[in-house]
Amino acid sequence: MTETKMNGAESLVHTLLANDVDVCFTNPGTSEMHFVAALDHIPGMRSVLVLQENVATGAADGYYRMAGKPASTLLHLGPGLANGLSNLHNAKKAGSGVVNIIGEHASTHIELDAPLTSDIEGIARPVSHWVRSSKSAQDVGKDAAEAIQAAMVAPGQIASLILPSDTAWNEDGEAQEAIEMPVPAPFDESQLEQAVAALGGEETLLLLGGQALTESNLEIAGKISAKTGCAILSEWANGRMERGVGRVYIDRVPYPIDLALKALAPYKRIVLIGARAPIGFFAYPGKPAILTREGAEITKLANAGADLTAALAALCSATGADDTPPAHVSEPTQAVRPTGPITLEAIADLVALSIPENGIVVDESLTSGRAFSPATKGAAPHSWINNCGGSIGYSMPTSIGAAVACPDRKVMCLTGDGSAMYTVQSLWTMARENLDITVVVFANRSYQILRGELTNVGVGNPGPRAIDMLSLDRPALDWVQMAQSMGVEAQRVADCETLDAALEDALANSGPNLIEIVL
Repeated sequence: MTETKMNGAESLVHTLLANDVDVCFTNPGTSEMHFVAALDHIPGMRSVLVLQENVATGAADGYYRMAGKPASTLLHLGPGLANGLSNLHNAKKAGSGVVNIIGEHASTHIELDAPLTSDIEGIARPVSHWVRSSKSAQDVGKDAAEAIQAAMVAPGQIASLILPSDTAWNEDGEAQEAIEMPVPAPFDESQLEQAVAALGGEETLLLLGGQALTESNLEIAGKISAKTGCAILSEWANGRMERGVGRVYIDRVPYPIDLALKALAPYKRIVLIGARAPIGFFAYPGKPAILTREGAEITKLANAGADLTAALAALCSATGADDTPPAHVSEPTQAVRPTGPITLEAIADLVALSIPENGIVVDESLTSGRAFSPATKGAAPHSWINNCGGSIGYSMPTSIGAAVACPDRKVMCLTGDGSAMYTVQSLWTMARENLDITVVVFANRSYQILRGELTNVGVGNPGPRAIDMLSLDRPALDWVQMAQSMGVEAQRVADCETLDAALEDALANSGPNLIEIVL
């Protein structure tokens, strides 16, 4: 602990920087002005302005997924936090570490019940693992250090530090030096023997999630599969998966309920490493919520917060697979460049051919992208990011965070038009920061996934009013105009040739671009 006196806001910034939290996605207000001033005169923090708090929280999510360390957000009181809850929910489900700094009224002002007064702790708790309100300027540095520690608990946690404005401006703050960070918990060694016995043959499955999906861990899983004959799958949504030619390819448990049930039906025994036992995304009349076959034997070797590398390595050794070449290694994509009218299959092929070497793909394509996984398995090596929480509007903010974390890597953001409208303000930040992001918008002028869900929940022959509530026409959205108005180069395509050229052009240049595909 240093002896230098400073105000609480300054002690907060110094503590963040001392513990390698050097990016802040921010949308500040009056109660946060001392923190803004501290960011201004203390060097080392990159401050990224966003126009809506859900962009800030989603960007922090994407940053953690690619950097492996938390960014901070700066949010204005309870309403500002509330605006960011949707993507904090997604970040929590993804196991991403985020340090939220949330302004609060001065302690003497809270009792007056001013218009912006709210129960900030109550708003924060459902989407946070750790919540604290600093009581004095002297507490701020210590509280910030503990928030960072909490955010780094594996696989990553949401920490929300509430900063009353008087604790920010009072002059008895103390910064904290670098603190010891937590390490992943041990995996459940008592289950190792059972896991080994469970694997073997076509009716067994190794189901992976979280940090089990790194390139090196997937190679270990491929060895286990080659030795034992078990299948390997991942959860439907993953925080990050390494994919592409030369890497072990695994498919995901499908999202649609009937396809998921069919995909999991063959497996009598399932071993979980970093994954949960599969359940349906929603409840459907007359269909099971548990997706595995009746009587399936499930062994949990390691949960998402455990040392998944150690778990896989132990399982590999125990099955005698250490020297076995891995199965399921991806061969180069053999797709022929499609021509003519755009189809979903043609889009998948063109995306596969366009993914840049070491690229990052942020996927919120929903109905338009269900063919992407098999089509892209032999693309250039890349990282693939999914929406783990199901709340739409995550992909463009998450792309911002990924691009800030990895400025030397190109980012492709694949999104439906309905999802993208939730956080359309992201385009402005992409332009302001000159981020190397290519946004591909699938403009089917509807919430197409919900049309399918009408059938899944048993609603037959929906009428025009039901369909109208799921449509995005009257008027149609113009993505080219919206992007250009926020400083992003944009074009609209309606056939394979123009899409192919647009992707090539966008990825050949630095900075943000948007391609609207009319479906």
